[in-house]
Amino acid sequence: MDEARAEAPDKERAGIQSVEVGFALLEVLGRATGPLMLRDLAAAAQMSAAKAHRYLVSFQRMGLVVQDAASTRYDLGPAALHLGLAALARQDAVKLARERVGGLMAQVGHTLALAVWGNHGPTLVHWDESPLSTPVNLRLGDVMPLLSSATGRCFAAFMTRGGAQPARLAAMIEEELANARKMGRPDVPATAAEVQALLEETRRHGLGRVVDVLMPGIVGLCAPVFDADGHLLLGVLSMGSSATFDASWDGAVAQALRAMAGQLSSDLGYRGA
Repeated sequence: MDEARAEAPDKERAGIQSVEVGFALLEVLGRATGPLMLRDLAAAAQMSAAKAHRYLVSFQRMGLVVQDAASTRYDLGPAALHLGLAALARQDAVKLARERVGGLMAQVGHTLALAVWGNHGPTLVHWDESPLSTPVNLRLGDVMPLLSSATGRCFAAFMTRGGAQPARLAAMIEEELANARKMGRPDVPATAAEVQALLEETRRHGLGRVVDVLMPGIVGLCAPVFDADGHLLLGVLSMGSSATFDASWDGAVAQALRAMAGQLSSDLGYRGA
């Protein structure tokens, strides 16, 4: 009796360990670009082919893995798909982003905000002002212009996919262009060609950026967050005084924003372009 009690914890640990070991195979399949041969799958999971095969037999019975009869290659099965879709359906992008703002604030030391596409354009839905930052006259619910704000440039660039631009977005850009021409503003694009050059630069660097454009003395950087289908979900914005804010494309703030937005996109199922 005592021996049975003594063995129980060990068996429980062994069972948990077995799940963790086997899950390595599912992780490899999840990262792969296509089905894998047993030897390649086992090597990537750092286990012998015989050991991997035993796990794969069980995973096949559960529907987590399927094997093509002709090629003998393994791939994720319908049960894995159902689990993934269920997890994605329960993800709240804004909630997940808000949970990470504190850690990002500790890195960059500047005011942070989150924006989503609303009825009138990019709209601020979360605002976390750094006590060390220069106060800016922006608050929750504010709609950001597309051509003169980092948030707007982020949305204008990354809502355009494969050369196709949503009709509403195109109309808003054209309206802002007309206003810029009328006001003779030198700090924003004045022609369609200049807009395209700006959007290409934004995509190339993976960030929307403004320096002394929306507000004098204020710098802004905004990184995009995508869903599993590659659609833009929200923008992560950081703002601060041009005297203390590193506005360079590869500076500490830019890198931290890209890293946070990239990880959040990955957690939401995005696998890159």
